[in-house]
Amino acid sequence: MEGTAEQRPLFGGAMSAVLPRNAQDVSDLREVPDNQEVFVHPHTDQSLIVELLEYQEGMSDPDAARYHFEDVAASNDCRGRAEVQSVEPLPLAQLSLARCSGAWALTGHQLVSKFNEQAQNTVTIQMALLRIQQHATDLLVTFNDPADIDPASSSSVPVSDDSPAWTVDDFQRLLCSIRLHDPGLFG
Repeated sequence: MEGTAEQRPLFGGAMSAVLPRNAQDVSDLREVPDNQEVFVHPHTDQSLIVELLEYQEGMSDPDAARYHFEDVAASNDCRGRAEVQSVEPLPLAQLSLARCSGAWALTGHQLVSKFNEQAQNTVTIQMALLRIQQHATDLLVTFNDPADIDPASSSSVPVSDDSPAWTVDDFQRLLCSIRLHDPGLFG
């Protein structure tokens, strides 16, 4: 899909990745923690989050992926179901992140409400855990993709044909394109 994505700097240029062209940087709208890069789709409730987290020492890679999924569920104020469907290894050869010591893909669902509404939406979570052990960092990349929007939710708006929803392919492109330019990012 030539022309639909572009290489964008992350963390002040210390990293970069290919994001969908219509990805809006949330830091242009509100404050975002220094360890996160957050992008939203202009017409859906989809979001892409790249975050630098503490390396989860002493647990297997799949367990670390589940740990981060549960942490995201808590951050999303997931009041109901948060279930993992699969946790699978990602081939390191497909990634541009050379310092990655392990990579895992997790797919799950979370039942979340927006703005403390009663209406609950089912969100598919595509998550990738890229482990950077030598820098004591877990790089977590999350694609939040609403799968079932409650009609009473403020998220219940029609999607524009001008800006089609992101796909798992867009998420995969982002994952495979993440590059580290400055290891000083890790301190």
